[in-house]
Amino acid sequence: MTDDAYTIHPSPAPYPAIRRRGVAERRRRVAAVGAALAAIVTVPAAAYAVVGGNGGGGADTATPMSSVSAPQSASAAASASGPARPATDGQLLDGITFDEATKALQECLTAEHVARVVGKDAGKAENYRIILAAKSTGDSNSPGDGVHVVGVAQRPAGFRVICDVKDGVSAGISTSTQDGLTSAARPVVPDDNAGGLYRQSLIDKGRWKLPYRWASIGTVDPSVAEVTVSYGGSDATAALDHGWFVAAGILNQQVTRAPHIKGFDAAGKQVYDSDTDRTYDKTLP
Repeated sequence: MTDDAYTIHPSPAPYPAIRRRGVAERRRRVAAVGAALAAIVTVPAAAYAVVGGNGGGGADTATPMSSVSAPQSASAAASASGPARPATDGQLLDGITFDEATKALQECLTAEHVARVVGKDAGKAENYRIILAAKSTGDSNSPGDGVHVVGVAQRPAGFRVICDVKDGVSAGISTSTQDGLTSAARPVVPDDNAGGLYRQSLIDKGRWKLPYRWASIGTVDPSVAEVTVSYGGSDATAALDHGWFVAAGILNQQVTRAPHIKGFDAAGKQVYDSDTDRTYDKTLP
């Protein structure tokens, strides 16, 4: 038995084979962990694309990792949370920033008196494009300086609001609808209800507070390439913004005539003159 004790014994451990299996197993686990980490990184990006895009929610409902998400453009971010920007920076006057103009428009549209003036819900700020922001001069009818913000609705086309905001509080609103926008007979249509942008109260006729920031707005046909406005010795070339013209200047003298507006096509041919427009009030009331 003593001699046989060594005839049955376990085989020596196959160390080389065990080592090879161990190395292979570690490699497999590393690969698996890498795949899991890759999945963790890519999932938030996919979720953000769904929630912020066709998912119906806002982009701020998910926090994407900066390494896997492309930043939103400035225009996209603005359109998602507020009104669209004007076509040119020159339409934001007197040091008024776009954020300040946006807040003024939002304040105006949510004021209690707006529904009574408009006769209905004026809608949200994100439904509008801001085409002008400028300081407003107080007069006997509405004392105190403030700012004018002009917003035009994306739909219905031609609907616009002029908001007067003083000390951060809505002080009044004017609305207008340019029915049919423009026509072949009038490629330029001045906004007849926007007189508050270029004249002071009738109570102060003949004794306006000067200098005075004025502005003139209206709609233009796509064929119109340039609009010029002259007012009290002040000349301006209007900005053209998605079917609207916007001109502004500083008035340093008392006037009795309304802004003189001309329109030109791409070839430089004059296609509109407010002096020959029978529907345009050329003399101030």
